[in-house]
Amino acid sequence: MKKNALYTIFALVIVLSMLLVACQPAAPSGEKPAPAKESNKFEGIKVEAPSCDYGGEFKSIEAVDELTVKFTLCYPDPAFPSKVAFNVFSIVDKGYLDGIGGDSIKMSDQPNGTGPFKLVSWTRGDNVTYEANPNYWGEKPAYKTLIFRWSEQSAQRLLELQSGQVDGIDNPAPEDFETISGDSSLQLIPRDALNIFYIGFNVDMAPFNNEKVRQAFAQAIDRQRIVDQYYPGGSQVANVFVPPAMKPGHSDTPKYYEYNPDAAKALLEEAGFDFTQEVPLSFRNVVRGYLPTPDKVAQEIQAQLAEIGVTVKLDQMESAAFIDATSAGQKAFYLLGWGADYPDATNFYDYHFANANNLQFGTEFPDIVEPISAAAKIFDPAERQKLYDVANEKLNEHVPMIPVAHGASGVAFKASVEKAMTGPLGNEPFYLMKPEGDQLVWMQNGEPAALFCSDETDGETLRGCQQIYEGLLNYTPGGVEVVPALAESFSGNTEATEYTFKLRPGVRFHDGAALDADDVVASFKMVWDAKDPNHKGRTGTFEYFGAFFGAFLNAE
Repeated sequence: MKKNALYTIFALVIVLSMLLVACQPAAPSGEKPAPAKESNKFEGIKVEAPSCDYGGEFKSIEAVDELTVKFTLCYPDPAFPSKVAFNVFSIVDKGYLDGIGGDSIKMSDQPNGTGPFKLVSWTRGDNVTYEANPNYWGEKPAYKTLIFRWSEQSAQRLLELQSGQVDGIDNPAPEDFETISGDSSLQLIPRDALNIFYIGFNVDMAPFNNEKVRQAFAQAIDRQRIVDQYYPGGSQVANVFVPPAMKPGHSDTPKYYEYNPDAAKALLEEAGFDFTQEVPLSFRNVVRGYLPTPDKVAQEIQAQLAEIGVTVKLDQMESAAFIDATSAGQKAFYLLGWGADYPDATNFYDYHFANANNLQFGTEFPDIVEPISAAAKIFDPAERQKLYDVANEKLNEHVPMIPVAHGASGVAFKASVEKAMTGPLGNEPFYLMKPEGDQLVWMQNGEPAALFCSDETDGETLRGCQQIYEGLLNYTPGGVEVVPALAESFSGNTEATEYTFKLRPGVRFHDGAALDADDVVASFKMVWDAKDPNHKGRTGTFEYFGAFFGAFLNAE
């Protein structure tokens, strides 16, 4: 797959949004559209903040008419279309939502989306089974059944693919790339490295509440050795938080700390570090494109820190528990990473370092928050980059994390699976693929935590949800360009403070309810308004909304 010119694509998307581009067909002929309501009887919902003083991005969301929704923002957001294309912001039926009360667990057992697949069953610990949605508005799946299975062991995933038990696997191990490429019965599909693996610190928790300790650890880690030993070809040592293909955002300046164990030990001694203590390093043994061998890398970091006299105790956790704990700011020292959700640097910088809802690093640094927040509101790439360079200087100074690697990764399928693909966002369009029979079995790294994703951040969970739910916009299959989905067109003003979406007529939810503008308002209000009765989710943190759009309305 050719590397996308990400900023060019993103800028093109914004221009297209101003021209009311419609890129998808209407419901296929032969299907009866949902009955239209008489326009004079439709009383659309409008939710509005009293003022923008509450600190968030949204000023109002309004159902202008049955098929038109308007978002008014408190400040410019050129990335708004890319953000709402992310499937965390999927649309659910208002009546269904009110009836089930926004409980992600209940919604996982009885999901009701508009997507190409419907849930048949979720056997916890074993599989999720979907069936093709016969009333899907778009291109219908060419097969009947989609099954998700999982294993944290890359060797097991490959064995099941080779034996024909599954049709596709995520993230084969680096050492298996050559084996897959040399097997005519299989196909290896590379995935662009739009990711970052980092070593995280909670700057409020000892011993990492001392900046010199964090700076010392940054000099004690041989990042080049980690990439050389544990990553596939095409991976790169990370010097800044965003990957090289993402510009503005990435820059080779300022330079990151060089590996220097002697300087690291001296700085620890200067900081008064207690060398008799045992420092826990938390991680989950779940393969990711940004971290293909978590257990081995954790052991490598343990060994490298031992060379400067630091004793590290490895704390391996179950995946969902680990994500919940780091998100809640409960882990002082941990291994994590990030893959792009949408093709803009705001997805990396703003989510992690200018987001009061993200507690993983502890207290925010104002001199990091300010340039990042300012850059998000600017169209000009050069001006944005100047601000990101300032932010990177401060990230180097304060060290809330150590950037380690941009990992190359991929997926593997049987050679017989037609239209097999992945993408830099991990948004595999299974509904477009064509297996040999009437079933496609996919094996990923871990089990979904839920099957409704407004309150989720984990990749396996998001992939499970995107089979059932859809947003106003989507990303092109295998790519990053924004295209219409439930909205057949959209437009924005030149200030990037107003966006209007025209919904696709004739779309039905899995239970037969017709999509209308009130469903869109209710779906966003559920997350935006902290006092909405449906504002529950699974953990109640709704990290992505806070990261993308700032403060919640009516938050206490």
